[in-house]
Amino acid sequence: MDWAIRYHPLAEEELARLDGSVRKIVLKGIVKVSANPKPQNEGGYGKPLGNKGGNDLTGLLKIKFRDIGIRVVYRLIEDAKTHEMYILVISVRSDNEVYDLAGKRK
Repeated sequence: MDWAIRYHPLAEEELARLDGSVRKIVLKGIVKVSANPKPQNEGGYGKPLGNKGGNDLTGLLKIKFRDIGIRVVYRLIEDAKTHEMYILVISVRSDNEVYDLAGKRK
């Protein structure tokens, strides 16, 4: 079961600002992870975040694109009717900036 993908308004802007080839890689990765976005310890693709750079990001997950230096931070929204992957941040990992942004948008 694929999860619905929804973007924070600022994450949509961040995605739009990416170079076309980088955007294509990121979108392909997000779609792949949406097939099973749960944490890796539950058999999914997501890498759980805890405390990063002084930000409590417990409950958030990330996708790492090592070759292009991009991180996608998301939260899962799950109940009886909804299975949603909510993208909070799409950014480079320079000096924990992506984690600072995620802490503010959480």
